[in-house]
Amino acid sequence: SAVSTQSTWGKELQKRLAGMFKVEDENAVCVFKMKTVFGGGKAIGFGCVYDSVAQFKKVEPKFRRIRNGLQTKKESSRKQRKERKNKAKKGRGIRKMQGSKKKAKKAE
Repeated sequence: SAVSTQSTWGKELQKRLAGMFKVEDENAVCVFKMKTVFGGGKAIGFGCVYDSVAQFKKVEPKFRRIRNGLQTKKESSRKQRKERKNKAKKGRGIRKMQGSKKKAKKAE
């Protein structure tokens, strides 16, 4: 766990940890779950230091990669997500797994 002062959050703490562990790229350091201690003056949280950014991308979950700026968030509206979900519920078997592909028409 990483202990810091109130003023050193996020990127600043990430830079400090990268210097302490002699990491080339500060994006290979992940700081999360920061909580201030009652009374102020310090905060407690977690930090992960990786050998490279490639290792970071391989291990860390998607939301942390997005927070660190190593991946972009796929933007879609809430309504689009709900419509896609409900459309998938109507499919059966393999079609449900394939998503929103059209039904194959029967030859009559």
